[in-house]
Amino acid sequence: MPNCGIAELPNWARLLGAFRPRAAGTTPARRFPSTPILWLAIFLFCSVHSSAQIVALTLDDTIQPVTKELVERAIDAAGQQHAQAVLIELSTPGGLVDSTREMVQKILQSKVPVIVFVSPSGARAASAGFYLLEAADVAAMAPGTNTGAAHPVVLGGDDKLDPVMKSKMENDSAAFIRAIVSKRGRSVSAAESAVRDSKSFTDEEALQQKLIDIVARDRGELLRQLDGRTITRFDGSKAALHTAGQAIEEQQMSLKQRILDMLMDPNIAFVLFAVGALALYAEFNHPGAVLPGVVGVILVVMALFAFNMLPTRYESMALIVLAFVLFALEAKFASHGVLTAGGIAALTIGGLLLVDAPIPQMRVRWATALGVSVPFGLVTGFLMTVALRARRQKSLVGPQSLIGSTGVARTPLAPEGKVLVAGELWNAVAGTQVTVGQAVRVRGVHGLVLEVEPVAGEIESLSQGH
Repeated sequence: MPNCGIAELPNWARLLGAFRPRAAGTTPARRFPSTPILWLAIFLFCSVHSSAQIVALTLDDTIQPVTKELVERAIDAAGQQHAQAVLIELSTPGGLVDSTREMVQKILQSKVPVIVFVSPSGARAASAGFYLLEAADVAAMAPGTNTGAAHPVVLGGDDKLDPVMKSKMENDSAAFIRAIVSKRGRSVSAAESAVRDSKSFTDEEALQQKLIDIVARDRGELLRQLDGRTITRFDGSKAALHTAGQAIEEQQMSLKQRILDMLMDPNIAFVLFAVGALALYAEFNHPGAVLPGVVGVILVVMALFAFNMLPTRYESMALIVLAFVLFALEAKFASHGVLTAGGIAALTIGGLLLVDAPIPQMRVRWATALGVSVPFGLVTGFLMTVALRARRQKSLVGPQSLIGSTGVARTPLAPEGKVLVAGELWNAVAGTQVTVGQAVRVRGVHGLVLEVEPVAGEIESLSQGH
């Protein structure tokens, strides 16, 4: 591919001069298009071949399906554009094994060289990030960065594993890293120690032990150091890098990827699930409200979508369902808060064990689990209790609702007369004689006639109140 940079313009100018239009009376050496057409052709040629020479992206996140998709898209775009290289600036605590293996496979099969640069200073490429760094055609680190600690990890710690299963996991991961670094010409023993012994390396240590190729302060210095270097690809072929002064195309997350990346945080997914469940409960207790139901369904579906992409323990879902059952039973049986406490405990434990991720950054935190479970349990238990009590309470309307009410006699009752009850004047009958102004209580309703009885000791207060 010819170089179309500014430095080459004099050469193109001399070429054009060789084919400038002949003077009158001279014989041209060869036929060639006119100079303006040639300039246009060169401009178009250079425009096509000088754009997007390096495709760059930044991974400052855990390694999971969304980051895998971003890397795959960048490598595919670089291959289609015949770019000089793909530059991945990496800072990660680690991530999922399956996503890591798929990303490594994509890097090894890339049509263009892949450069992984642990940057900026203070960043790390731990655990899964170590595999990505070693898989690259060029492994680079900024000063003050570190890498390694790639021992396979499971939720609950290695002590929870069967010794045979633990050995299988270690051997599989060690063989995986050996297969990568041996082809890259890097130190197999140092790389394997990062897997078996969880060793970590600073940038200088990684360079001395031949785990990386370059230490550079920033992207600009890295590309200048790589310019003109010949590297050996994974398949054994040679490739010369031309990186200095090349145009860089930054790959950004799409809207879909940004949403999915947010959902990949299990803490957010757990909160969405809890809020969605509470909204659905509100809809069930107030049919026709519509909005809580719509919001609840959306939030629960989004949470389940995230859980499906994460390494979810669906046994933990049983604990979460059990928590809702205990909250409902608290409203039905008077347990004095025992069932609610059990529901909160089940919801907390279910949340903590919900995502079986290899690093703490991809698990539900204690603060999130308790911050969701305690308020959710108290609010749900209270709402269920109020709802069930309301359903059990008899609804009295019309004259029957007056039974037990008190009023004042407006005429003597001997035994019939008029009484004022609830602000209305009623015909009433009493078993004993009642004088004007005496307080009465309604004992029954017979059509439009109230059956009343005198209330001793309330004559003065009730008569003054009316």
